[in-house]
Amino acid sequence: MDLSNPGRRRFLAYSAAAAAIPLVLKALPAHAAPAALPKLTAANPQAKALAYTENAAAVKHPVFKPGSNCANCTLYKGANGQAYGPCTLFPQNTVAAKGWCSAWAKKA
Repeated sequence: MDLSNPGRRRFLAYSAAAAAIPLVLKALPAHAAPAALPKLTAANPQAKALAYTENAAAVKHPVFKPGSNCANCTLYKGANGQAYGPCTLFPQNTVAAKGWCSAWAKKA
């Protein structure tokens, strides 16, 4: 094998780096699973600012639309049927699927 060729050396270096990527990714810590995240509380400052509640049926907010809740919001990333799931607005917590906040946006 002729390693004096710069193109061949570059190819081998890139190949070795590409082969190492799966090993490096496997060694990195996994992201927290949604079940491992704590539930968002109404005491959270961001939750207060967005008028978050765990029960959309009890919302009396000027921008509330009947039938809107976290489960049908585009920001909610929980699986269908889950009581709680992740939300892009609250990455450190899970939110109630039956909850609501003033940032609600209809899921497309």
